[in-house]
Amino acid sequence: MPTQKDKKLENLQRLSDRFGHYAVEAFHYIALFIIGCMIAWSAVHTVIEMLTVKQYASIDDILLLFIYLELGAMVGIYFKTNHMPVRFLIYIAITALTRLLIADIQHHHKASMDLVIITGSILILAFAILVVRFASWHYPSVLRGKDQEHTVSANKIPKPQDDELA
Repeated sequence: MPTQKDKKLENLQRLSDRFGHYAVEAFHYIALFIIGCMIAWSAVHTVIEMLTVKQYASIDDILLLFIYLELGAMVGIYFKTNHMPVRFLIYIAITALTRLLIADIQHHHKASMDLVIITGSILILAFAILVVRFASWHYPSVLRGKDQEHTVSANKIPKPQDDELA
C-alpha cells in the first residue's frame, strides 16, 4: 500500500512532468513565432531591394521568394498540427537547387558537369518526394477509424485532467 510520502512524491512527479511539457510547448511557439517573423522580414527586405535597388525582379529573386513562401507555409503547418512536413523541406531544397542551376547557367553560359550534378540532385529529391508521399499514403501516422481518429504516438504526454490539479 502506497504511503503518504509516496503519494506526495508521485504528485510532485506529475506536476514537474506537466511543467516540463508546458515549458517545451511554450518554447516551440516562441521559437516558431521568431522564425516566422524572420522569414517575413527577409521576404519584405528582398521585395524592397527588388523595388528600390534593382527596380526589377530576376528569376533568381522570384525563386528566393518561393523559398520564403515554402518556409512560411512549413512554419504555419507546424503551428497548426505540431508535425514537421518533410516534403516542404524537400521542396525548398529543389527550389534552391533550381535557383543555383539558373544562376550557374546565367553566369557561365556553357554546359558543364555541374549542370548534370545539379539536375541529378533535383531528380533524386523529386524521387524522394514520391517515396515520402507513397509511404505516408500506405503507412499513415494517423489511423482513421469509423468514428474517430487515433494518433499513433507513444511519447505524447496527455493533457492533465481537472481532478489531477489538486
